[in-house]
Amino acid sequence: MVKVRPSRPRPLTLRFLPDWLVLLKLTNFLSIIQRSHNNGRGRQMIYFDNSATTKISPEALATYNKVSTDFFGNPSSLHALGTRANEVLQSSRAQIAQLIGAKPNEIYFTSGGTESDNWVIKGTAMAKREFGRHLITTSIEHPAVINTMKQLEKLGFDVTYLPVDHRGFINIDDLKAAIRKDTILVSIMAVNNEIGSMQPIVEAARVLDAYPNIHFHVDAVQAVGKGLDAALQDPRIDFMSFSGHKFHAPRGTGFIYAKEGRMIAPLLTGGGQENDWRSGTENVPAIAAMAKSLRLLLANEADNVARQQAVRKRIYDHVSQKPKVTMFSQLTPDFAPHVLCFAIAGVRGETIVHAFEAQAIYISTTSACSSKKGTESSTLAAMHTDSRIATSAIRVSLDEANTLAEADAFNKAFDTIYAKFAKLDKATV
Repeated sequence: MVKVRPSRPRPLTLRFLPDWLVLLKLTNFLSIIQRSHNNGRGRQMIYFDNSATTKISPEALATYNKVSTDFFGNPSSLHALGTRANEVLQSSRAQIAQLIGAKPNEIYFTSGGTESDNWVIKGTAMAKREFGRHLITTSIEHPAVINTMKQLEKLGFDVTYLPVDHRGFINIDDLKAAIRKDTILVSIMAVNNEIGSMQPIVEAARVLDAYPNIHFHVDAVQAVGKGLDAALQDPRIDFMSFSGHKFHAPRGTGFIYAKEGRMIAPLLTGGGQENDWRSGTENVPAIAAMAKSLRLLLANEADNVARQQAVRKRIYDHVSQKPKVTMFSQLTPDFAPHVLCFAIAGVRGETIVHAFEAQAIYISTTSACSSKKGTESSTLAAMHTDSRIATSAIRVSLDEANTLAEADAFNKAFDTIYAKFAKLDKATV
């Protein structure tokens, strides 16, 4: 007797569903998308998580689509399509260079901030390891820097982590004291991604004037369009890292500035793209979109900064009045205009984030790159913040499109959330 194996049921896909059911499923899907936009209560979404990522601009998206369609050739190809794609690539490079006060041959495209930081740090370590194996950074850097340094420590390099004060700033005297004969790199972020403290880049540059053989790297990921042009164009800076999705460009885009004459080892080897410094076929549509986004952002930088400062002040003035609120960001000129970090004592940061999400307001705890791990903020820990307060920290981060009306809506939601948690706490709030 022949045994007949039961056939497996055919996967239920849209192709095998009746038209009415397909329409129902699509309608439900669109309804989910709409609820994510307005929270299902008619509220307009307020996005205050721009340090995590920004929404791609319509102009950048249009550029991406056009270049993808009309200039889709490989820029390394010899035929006409490749030549046209390469022209777009080099035009984008020249535009970005002009915008940041650099030369086109000092711009190298990457996949974003993490690769850029890794490349500069590891590339310096590999290129200069015969001259020294000591590197200096700060204790509040982004994980892309901190974890890269820790990896190098495992490979035999020595790293000094400069401490910060209770406001989140390094002391220049600590930098002076840390420099050794075998120091090959100093890496300092321009703007801290969690609290917005702007490190003394110009002062550090003046210290390093006396040490021309030390590479000076600045993580500028959070600094673009924030009024730091003079600091970022300091001639002593050798390398800078940038990430496109922090200024309305597509994700997976970024670049480094590498001063002419400064050499680092390649991180990615292969076909020899980017003058043999960074192999891999360039993402021309995304690079062109990044150049467009950067141009649009910097064209109105002063107005954008003033607008962000006004929105930040409106929120700061309101929430800082509450007795159980601890402010980590300040309104002083040494803090970036787009970041506001504070804590509500006794309430975990993720709980506050979800409470605001229920009001269609999107914020984050501290670093989005680390928030899902549920670990304490490395920046607040370095500032010696009480861990019970640090775990309550949240971050509001703005872009140039945020308004005072949105700030007022945030403050109203904050009052509701604060009062709700006050009822759950027997202490007087």
